[in-house]
Amino acid sequence: MPEPLRVLALEPYFGGSHRFFLEGLKRHSRHRLTILSLPARYWKWRMHGGAVTLARQALELEGGFDLILATDMLNLPVFLSLARSRFSRTPAVIYFHENQATYPMPPYQKRDLTYACINWSSMVAADESWFNSEYHRDEFFDELPRLLKHFPDYQDLEGVPAAFENSRVLEPGVDLNALDGHRAQRGTVPRVLWNHRWEYDKNPAGFFRALAAVRRRGVRFELALAGMNTRQEPEEFLAARDEFAEQLVHYGYAPGFGDYARLLWTSHIVVSTALHEFFGMSCVEAMHCGCHPLLPDRLNYPALAGPQFLYGSEKELVERLSRLLAEPDTLRPEAAAKMAARHDWLIRAPEFDAAMERAAGRGKAGPKKE
Repeated sequence: MPEPLRVLALEPYFGGSHRFFLEGLKRHSRHRLTILSLPARYWKWRMHGGAVTLARQALELEGGFDLILATDMLNLPVFLSLARSRFSRTPAVIYFHENQATYPMPPYQKRDLTYACINWSSMVAADESWFNSEYHRDEFFDELPRLLKHFPDYQDLEGVPAAFENSRVLEPGVDLNALDGHRAQRGTVPRVLWNHRWEYDKNPAGFFRALAAVRRRGVRFELALAGMNTRQEPEEFLAARDEFAEQLVHYGYAPGFGDYARLLWTSHIVVSTALHEFFGMSCVEAMHCGCHPLLPDRLNYPALAGPQFLYGSEKELVERLSRLLAEPDTLRPEAAAKMAARHDWLIRAPEFDAAMERAAGRGKAGPKKE
């Protein structure tokens, strides 16, 4: 077996799924990853200034690197220009967790195309572009010509097919084995789980509307509201804390990984009402722990679960959820865990290792010279 690669991983927004991805890859890859990162805050500033800070840090590192692995929050051309004395012949890959061309905007905001253009220029500068799902890649490349046509000339539309050919899909791994050490017994009252971010793009308003409709039917259930909250006053959740006080057994971000894992193991159904999902890591975690998924038949969810676990409308969600809660014997925890199993890092890491080995020999400046 050849010597492990030395990979420089760059993450200006080291939090949430971005952090879990790099930490999981570092633990499970046979290659040696060095992670340079910045705290997960001020995302717009990270996309502008993060490359400057990380370039300075990278120039201080000892030893050589065979590959740069950046994420979509990095302005890769800026990084490469500032660190060219060190990395001019090092191949670079950019990994898209999300993109700023199709990420849904809040109703009160207009999209700033600056950040989508950073994504595009980073893709052009990279030797390869990797996406976390087929859905994500297809949506981005469908939108890309429309993005470029916003500008008056030299739109480089002819570069889009070449960029697509230079892209691939590599679904992230999830550290499912880590969840197994925190198994806990489920109660007799069916528990509905929300373990997604407390943000508009996850559509919590639709989730709580559906729950209210289910409760009006007299169906008994418990409710666990977990997930990351980046807002000071999440109005929908503050209202839900009062509205579902009798059903609520957990409210807020779980203080530790063990607490979070036990919450998954003790829940029966995981529901998503998301308007945006490029992968769906929180659903995979819950499914591994035996949560029966009820997911929208859109976005990346059809790639995570079979059609019997998908719903087409909010009305159908209410019907399906009411039936499952009233008839808990129809829940399928084993099927849920089986669907999640293929996302374990033990399966995904070898795929990433092979992709990194391939990319390390594809530097645009040609093979590195000793």
